[in-house]
Amino acid sequence: MTTAEGAAPVDAPAGRSRFRTFPRADWAPLRAATPLTLSEEDLRSLRGLNEAVSLDEVADIYLPLSRLLNLYVGATQQLHRAADIFLGQPTSKVPYVIGIAGSVAVGKSTTARILQALLARWPDHPKVDLVTTDGFLHPNRVLEERGLMSRKGFPESYDQRLLVDFMAAVKSGAPEVAAPVYSHQAYDILPGEHQLVRQPDIVIVEGLNVLQAATDPSRPSRVFVSDYFDFSIYVDAVEEDIERWYTERFLTLRDTVFRDERSYFHRFASLTTDEAVATARDIWATINAVNLRQNVLPTRERAHLILAKGRDHAVHEVHLRKL
Repeated sequence: MTTAEGAAPVDAPAGRSRFRTFPRADWAPLRAATPLTLSEEDLRSLRGLNEAVSLDEVADIYLPLSRLLNLYVGATQQLHRAADIFLGQPTSKVPYVIGIAGSVAVGKSTTARILQALLARWPDHPKVDLVTTDGFLHPNRVLEERGLMSRKGFPESYDQRLLVDFMAAVKSGAPEVAAPVYSHQAYDILPGEHQLVRQPDIVIVEGLNVLQAATDPSRPSRVFVSDYFDFSIYVDAVEEDIERWYTERFLTLRDTVFRDERSYFHRFASLTTDEAVATARDIWATINAVNLRQNVLPTRERAHLILAKGRDHAVHEVHLRKL
């Protein structure tokens, strides 16, 4: 497996891995007759910065995954119908929830958008919502009060109670649930703005630490966001590659978004290329790499499926947890 540590999962004895490994050439045929419903124009709107995901990769990797998820969604819907029969009364519509985790700059947001687009084109679940956990970060004023601005993205920088309450409401079939909205330009929560989730068929929840388990040993019985997931995905790559992608993205942002005076990072727009590379590497080493090693990577084995990327940013292997 391609991993941030360059090694395969070690959660089981040798020869008894919890995962089945599929090289891209073996995974691709599992799309069966699933049609490619995205165009090149569609894909352009879904790609993240400096990500060259192709239609071939969508066909080889994401179409089989969307077929698998479609089967899982159908099976789960049947279980809900069985429960209705047993109880003798209809229950509220409950969305199927997919969690997507992974490092900064690994491409999890693009993965989430592609899956949202593909799953929404299946006839049985046309309404697919995508929620990012960025909206559940504490506002900057709170992070500043707690001395956590330099640890933005770490588990303690999120309003975990609000996020869990949101997931509980979604999974209980509430008619409408509001999620806070985060602005990457302002680098903060937007006061008074919300994304409304109104009983979709599927909800995709994307974020760094969505597979996080216990962080406080004194609270072992705590409820976690991942408790509400029906399926989870971890987007994986070697740390050296992720750092390079992060640096390349930082340079692109310097030449685009950071030039806007309203951007929180406008001060970086005037950096020379050498200065920008040095700044990006410093941010990576002191913040993102620490978070990856301490909090994000340890959750990888909790995922139902791992997408392992190569140096070219493309998925080369898929690891599916055995049932």
